[in-house]
Amino acid sequence: MRYAVIMAGGSGTRLWPMSRRVLPKQLIPFLDGQSLLRVAFDRLDGLVDPAQRYVCAGRPHREAILATLPELDDRRFLGEPIGRDTLNAVGLTAAVLAARDPEAVFAVFTADHVIEPVERFREIVAAGFDLVDRHPNTLVTFGITPSYPATAYGYLQLGPAYEGATAGGATDDGAAPPAAAARVVELFREKPPREQAEQYLREGSNRYVWNSGMFVWRAAALLECIGRYEPAARAGLNAIAAAWDTPDRVTTLERVFPALPKISIDRAVMERAAGDPAIGVAAIAMPVQWLDVGSWPAFAATCPRDGENNALSAGRTLLLDTADCLVASNQPDHLVAVVGCQNLVVVHTADATLVCSMEMAERIKDVQQAAHDRFDGQHT
Repeated sequence: MRYAVIMAGGSGTRLWPMSRRVLPKQLIPFLDGQSLLRVAFDRLDGLVDPAQRYVCAGRPHREAILATLPELDDRRFLGEPIGRDTLNAVGLTAAVLAARDPEAVFAVFTADHVIEPVERFREIVAAGFDLVDRHPNTLVTFGITPSYPATAYGYLQLGPAYEGATAGGATDDGAAPPAAAARVVELFREKPPREQAEQYLREGSNRYVWNSGMFVWRAAALLECIGRYEPAARAGLNAIAAAWDTPDRVTTLERVFPALPKISIDRAVMERAAGDPAIGVAAIAMPVQWLDVGSWPAFAATCPRDGENNALSAGRTLLLDTADCLVASNQPDHLVAVVGCQNLVVVHTADATLVCSMEMAERIKDVQQAAHDRFDGQHT
């Protein structure tokens, strides 16, 4: 059976001061009154039945997530007692699903992506499910065409067409059909320096694409790979899965999960599998508008613009001689006025206000940590 899991455990420190520990970015109603998590869940309509959708997130956010997604019952909420990176979040899902359904095939998504058009997204993910049905031991990922030399994303180095991918011509709008776009992943290249990212961009998307962080695989096949590359993690996940639907769940989770090796799914499995002749790794091109809402400049891309290219997400704004700024507030009656500024991030909340140049937006996570340390966590 086909399943999907949404990873919703990020802290969103680069979206401080709106994103807080008690209300991280994926739960804030950023997008026309809807949260990123709500949008990610609804994006799966027609692709995976709601009863087969799971969410993996920090256990402290359980009540807020169940309130955001009333169709998600507690049995499909996978609560982590502590963050141990994506290997263990995805591995926990695989272990629980495999225990419940040995034939489970599941897709992995994150709660901080904005993707358009949704119809094409669904078509391409469905092609990923079909590829795994034909090749049950294949690990499938999805590649995004780079639009600039990003250094915050990983890259996939593409090889020849994947065995079993259906050949075909381009669609009417010039995009390759999903099955034809299935390619061998020769190498994962994680967050390159700018010079290397510029070289990837010059070589083109026929050779290098962004790693989207979305996957499809058979739960049992992924667990075999975890056992192959990270046997300690596999043993711990097996112990947790065996206790998951029993009264011993909490005690086992508290005892085992914090001791699992902290590593990403990309580094632990995908990078190694791409160079392992015994494992098949395929990438399917996803020619969509894709935005990872992990920072304020990225969030600005989702906002309406005024005539001076200011991105506005506030109830009341007054901008004079100001251009290329983001102005955001979660208090609709509070007036935010900006005069004579360019290329700034201005974010207002009830107890904290941020003013930052767009170029320095990556340092906001440092501000969040400094505020936590200086003010005893009051503003975080």
